[in-house]
Amino acid sequence: MHTLAAAGSLSAGGVWAYLAIFALVALGWAGVPAIGGTVVAGAAVLASQGHLDIGAVLVVSVLGTGVGGLAGYAVGRRWGRTIMDHPGRTLARRQQAVTTGEALYARWGRLAVFFTPCMVSGIARMKLSQFAVWNLVAGLVYVLSVGPAAYGAGKVATGEGSVDSVGAIIAGVAVAAVALALGVRHVRRVRQARARLSHPATDQPPPA
Repeated sequence: MHTLAAAGSLSAGGVWAYLAIFALVALGWAGVPAIGGTVVAGAAVLASQGHLDIGAVLVVSVLGTGVGGLAGYAVGRRWGRTIMDHPGRTLARRQQAVTTGEALYARWGRLAVFFTPCMVSGIARMKLSQFAVWNLVAGLVYVLSVGPAAYGAGKVATGEGSVDSVGAIIAGVAVAAVALALGVRHVRRVRQARARLSHPATDQPPPA
């Protein structure tokens, strides 16, 4: 069943609906394929129709990214190489994912957490304390950009558009835009720092 439909089927289940959202987001963030990708957006749309509370959806989704990220990191650190090198039809794809992820870490540093599976962070032996912080930031950016935007779009699509609905869409887009701008700035700083290290100043002070 599609994850949006699964969330919808539980929309009347009270706390169970939020537990389902948490579990699906956590599984997707941990690295389980095809799970969690649309859960936040789908739950936000359900909230726009009054089936769920948008605040609770955002909170459990952020918690899901945090727990799922740490689980994926732990699996990657302990068994990642074994899993990725296990023979099978997807061996080449898995190995390419690790190679690409490690290249991103070498190029972008901690910002690579935003663009690689959490398991790769464990394989790359990123410090747990650093990963926990950056994974939380990545989860916040994802949830607070997708959630409000989907909530506002759901309102508008059903003819219930208002200033608040449009504001939610703008807020979601703004979060993504600010995160992108800060990410670009961070990458530039990393490159500049590496350039200074690889090309130290050679000017010597004139003799006295």
